[in-house]
Amino acid sequence: MTDMHRPASWPARIFGPWVHELDAPTLRADAMAGLLGAVLALPQALAFAALAGLPPAWGLYTAIVPCIVAALAGSSRHVLSGPTNAVSLALAATLAPLAAVGSPDYLRLALVVTLAVGLIQAVVALLRLGLLANFISPSVMLGFTTGAAVLIAWHAGRQLLNDRHEAAVGLGALVLVWALRRLWPRGPGMLIAMGVASLCGWALMRYAGQPLRFVGALPQAWPAWQPPPVQWADVPRLAGIALALTIVSLGQSIAIAKTLAARAGQQLDVNRECLGQGLANIAGSFFSCFTASGSLNRSLPNLEAGARTPMAGVFAGVIALGLAVAAAPLIAWVPLAAVSGLLLWVAWSLVDGAQWKRVAALDRGEAAIAAATGLAMLVLPLEDAVLGGVGLSLVSYLYRTSRPALRTMGFVRGSRGESARPMVVMDGTGHPECPQLKLLRMEGAIFFGAVAHVSDHLHALRQPAEAPRHLLVMGKSMNFIDYAGAALWEEEHLRRKAMGGDLYFHRPRPQVLETWRARGFLDKLGADHVFADKRSAIAAIVPRLDDAVCARCTARVFEECAGRPGPPASGAA
Repeated sequence: MTDMHRPASWPARIFGPWVHELDAPTLRADAMAGLLGAVLALPQALAFAALAGLPPAWGLYTAIVPCIVAALAGSSRHVLSGPTNAVSLALAATLAPLAAVGSPDYLRLALVVTLAVGLIQAVVALLRLGLLANFISPSVMLGFTTGAAVLIAWHAGRQLLNDRHEAAVGLGALVLVWALRRLWPRGPGMLIAMGVASLCGWALMRYAGQPLRFVGALPQAWPAWQPPPVQWADVPRLAGIALALTIVSLGQSIAIAKTLAARAGQQLDVNRECLGQGLANIAGSFFSCFTASGSLNRSLPNLEAGARTPMAGVFAGVIALGLAVAAAPLIAWVPLAAVSGLLLWVAWSLVDGAQWKRVAALDRGEAAIAAATGLAMLVLPLEDAVLGGVGLSLVSYLYRTSRPALRTMGFVRGSRGESARPMVVMDGTGHPECPQLKLLRMEGAIFFGAVAHVSDHLHALRQPAEAPRHLLVMGKSMNFIDYAGAALWEEEHLRRKAMGGDLYFHRPRPQVLETWRARGFLDKLGADHVFADKRSAIAAIVPRLDDAVCARCTARVFEECAGRPGPPASGAA
């Protein structure tokens, strides 16, 4: 039995195929990346807990439990989940009207909302609705990452500029990680830079008396198991809040997961990622965690630090727990300026200049969407920026699909025979066409949004008095029609008959035929008006053309024209 057909082991079925990639080098790389993720998570966890109006210890718990669960249950190899600024601010904004910030009821509602968000996310995954995230286009991702880079750089740079004594430490960490990336691309450059910056910061304070700011003492407490105190009265007043937070957290997590998957060249199972985020929040609500989501500030450094599997997330959570409980005095000496310097490096690595050039050169519309999303990231909440970018992508997509291509086709006269010469696009070529039979190729779906565009084109084809009265539609690329699209062709059939011509179709798709059959249009059109190949279509239609017009025609573009009245054209097939 080959490896391709060998049944997957139970660990691979539960966690994913990456479990078979685990070996000593991989675990070392993941552990080093996890250490960096843990160090980055601790100061952010304290700050984001304050943003959410919750105890500092809750921020630590949120950086530990959801990080481990989401890594094992999700699909992304690099996303690190935990507290984030967007979710923390959204949580505080939605709960503050219901209870005093920091009060026992406020803390209780935070746990209940976190449980509700996790349940909604899990339901989304189980119903396989995660595909909705596929509407986040690459252009939106490009704008999202660029805007996020500017935001990260702005906040990190502002922190450095606020204290010039610390700026040297942060900029030194930035320069060091840049140099290490060039000299040792696969090495743990960010981790080394963090360690060196910590030693320099300690030395400056100890021997030079520089007033540096450090992470400081951390609470040392294990997250305790406690079921969230749900009350039935919470359901109606928290349902809308939970749904809003789900959109914020899940939208952010999937956007980050898609970005990292694209950068790492990996496949992302969106439904499984939704499930991982849901289980992470459900588990977190039992350990005094507030709503968590994927963190860009920690996920990208995780990728940059050389993480290979989701075990990096497990290591990050476990190490964060160990640091919070046992090694708080060491973490206390990490300069905040060093964290800011490394975040500047993260911001720089987020900007994909080559991709911007490609998008701008190939599609200005997509470039505009990317630019608008990036600008929205700077002036709007993150979730609004992403949703706005998705909305722009959908509008752009609908505009393009509402204007399917309609191309006039034909044969270049002078070839050896119609069966031996390919059909070519005739628009603007100047080659002669049959004055009685128009050959039209449809490319795209004919749905309600496209009916106006197609109807206008068909109307233009009927307008000149000498316009061809017969129309053969090449329907192979007309991949879908709805009720309005079917009605369009019924109307065109009536108009062609009224002008003394007729309507024919070449190779319409099964779905199109089924729709016409259900509406009775095939019976009105006639089975002899639908053809399986162009040769039989033209052979059947040409004898139905007006002999008087053929007698005056010199185009003679079809092989069958040789048997029609009138003088043969020079060089005709």
